[in-house]
Amino acid sequence: MSLFEIGAVLIGLSALFGYINHRYLRAPHTIGLVLIALAASLALVLIESLVPAANVDALIVGVLGRIDFHDTLMHGLLSFLLFAGALHVDLSALRRRFRTVGLMATAGTLISTAIIGSGTWLLAGWAGHPIPFVWALVFGALISPTDPVAVLALFKTVPVSPSLKVTLAGESLFNDGVGVVVFTVILGVAIRGGEPSVLHIGELLVVEVLGGAILGLIAGLACRRAIRHLEDLNLQVLITLATVMVCYAAAIRLNASGPIAMVVAGLLVGNKGMNHARSEQSHAYLQHFWTLLDEILNSVLFLLIGLEVLIIARSGFEYWMGLMVIPIALAGRWLSVFLSIMAMRRWEAFPRGAVPFLTWGGLRGGIAVALALSLPANDYRPYILSITYVVVLFSIIVQGLTVSRLVRRFAPS
Repeated sequence: MSLFEIGAVLIGLSALFGYINHRYLRAPHTIGLVLIALAASLALVLIESLVPAANVDALIVGVLGRIDFHDTLMHGLLSFLLFAGALHVDLSALRRRFRTVGLMATAGTLISTAIIGSGTWLLAGWAGHPIPFVWALVFGALISPTDPVAVLALFKTVPVSPSLKVTLAGESLFNDGVGVVVFTVILGVAIRGGEPSVLHIGELLVVEVLGGAILGLIAGLACRRAIRHLEDLNLQVLITLATVMVCYAAAIRLNASGPIAMVVAGLLVGNKGMNHARSEQSHAYLQHFWTLLDEILNSVLFLLIGLEVLIIARSGFEYWMGLMVIPIALAGRWLSVFLSIMAMRRWEAFPRGAVPFLTWGGLRGGIAVALALSLPANDYRPYILSITYVVVLFSIIVQGLTVSRLVRRFAPS
């Protein structure tokens, strides 16, 4: 299939499933897409197992087989989604919570990685499916960061207090850079052996996180300055698109953190560039464009998450182990949140229900699946991929659909 045909299938299915959800299911848009795509995928798997000669899933599998999910998300969709998400985050509110956000995005990610990795290693051994401890830590590293795309989509339907909203949104936007560094280091140890040095980890953090922040700062300031003096609305949009694509490509080439660069650039453009645009019309035009693009790309991403079971099922889908890992993933998240909040209580006030909301609202999403799919082929990849997919589905569907009830009970806005 050509690239245009693949795009046509994905956009067509996104529109069809979105209509079905809006007309009948009435779930939040992204969650509804995952549910319907997952149901369609499971139906195809069932038909294929009952009537192998039917080959009914050939079209969708053919499309998915042509798509590198990791490359599509990490080197494509994510740049636009993070920039669009950061545009709507209040920078002044984020500054007031930056100590908590920074602690949760760094130390919290490391704590969660250790807890989830250790728990998964013990569970796998107890269940008769032992894996090396370092590969369990690989899973802990890829599943620990909250997914900014899923979290920001959550806020479109769940009313929550501004302080909790900016804390969870800020953490989810920034912990990807840290999470990818931790994942890269542990994966390197798992593949090559040896012990990671503190100097090596520190070097990666400086190059990737700080380098990404500097790139995003430069790009954001340049974009802000350019659109401030323009009256051509279409040219303003073109400049923001160029900012995203050129900055993210430069980050990849320089081994800096592309996600961090997009977050910093988006915060600067959204909080200063749009607010100081030539006119209210310019502001509204940019906001509407990026909101529309965000909705379209979100639809495609969550559709792919639901359909990806067709590919994962072919590599040995151990859903039962994934179900057993879910409590471990939640425990690791809860402990990282609890310790971070306890450490910050002296300097910052937290509303009632902060710990349960930040725990249950810390959704995992496409980034975890993308990192799992990037693992090299070995005996442990199918196992890690399976449990990652189950945890992500539980997070998006169960946590995503019930977090509003939790907010009403524990953390009313």
